[in-house]
Amino acid sequence: MSHSRRNFLGAVTTAVTIGAAMLPSIAAAASSTNTARAAGRVKLKDGTELFVKDWGSGRPVVLTHAWPLSADCWDSQAVALVDAGYRVISYDRRGFGRSTQPAGGYHYDQFADDLAEVIAATGAKDATLVGFSMGGGEIVRYFSRHGAKNVIKAGLVASVVPGLAKGPNNPNGVGPEFFDGLKDNLRKDRLTFLSGLLRDVFYDVAASARSTTPVSQAVVDWSLQMALQAGLHSLIRSVDAFGKEDFWPDLAAVRVPTLILHGNADKPVPFDLTARRAAKGIANATLIEYAGATHGLLVSERARITKDLLDFLKA
Repeated sequence: MSHSRRNFLGAVTTAVTIGAAMLPSIAAAASSTNTARAAGRVKLKDGTELFVKDWGSGRPVVLTHAWPLSADCWDSQAVALVDAGYRVISYDRRGFGRSTQPAGGYHYDQFADDLAEVIAATGAKDATLVGFSMGGGEIVRYFSRHGAKNVIKAGLVASVVPGLAKGPNNPNGVGPEFFDGLKDNLRKDRLTFLSGLLRDVFYDVAASARSTTPVSQAVVDWSLQMALQAGLHSLIRSVDAFGKEDFWPDLAAVRVPTLILHGNADKPVPFDLTARRAAKGIANATLIEYAGATHGLLVSERARITKDLLDFLKA
């Protein structure tokens, strides 16, 4: 087992619990352009309720988040995008954050369909879809299940696409026993496991000292608070989705301009396994490699991520 995988399975520290404000339940109101705007929650066809943040006006950008976090991980970029004149829609995946925690549906076909329902409920048109880490899977599966309906661009940030697991399309991938080990650690001691994972692997705090924005303990504590909002059942069931899914067949369906941002020192989502392969499989992709950057790019390379996204949106 590699050093990074051993780190991924080890964990220590404590949690800081921070209260989270809840928006009201779903409310639809017509905007000046007669576009339906969802505020607070979107109720899906299966009864699951997703917590949605819908900020600003202008051309929409829809953001999907990493495991085990929530839509809040995007807040810094979301504020910058709103200030630049974009409408930003972000939401907590089913079972995560402030969304409800159904018994099932923790697979990418359902996640992509949930994304389609959010797009429909918010009336987003000519949108750019951007997925962080696990959230990249929703983006490419959306294209293979729903086409480019209402979407003109896409972005993948430190994304698991086109897949981590070993298989016919990924002979150098990770064995399934590794992901089974993650689930075992969650069952044994979720708090200790997640706190160590966030510090040593997701953010790789020690390595982030070389980044433009070193990751502080406060950021790790904030992220742990987000992670602990997710249901244990949801966390466990989602591991097989982000860990074992093969997205290679989905890439041919992504025909819109696609920006790929990824650090080449990413421990949990290695650059060569994911970003480099995604750039080869997506016809209209632009890959930007962040030298020495770890997985937690939304924090450690906050300003650069924001600038690269804005440049892409304006192009």
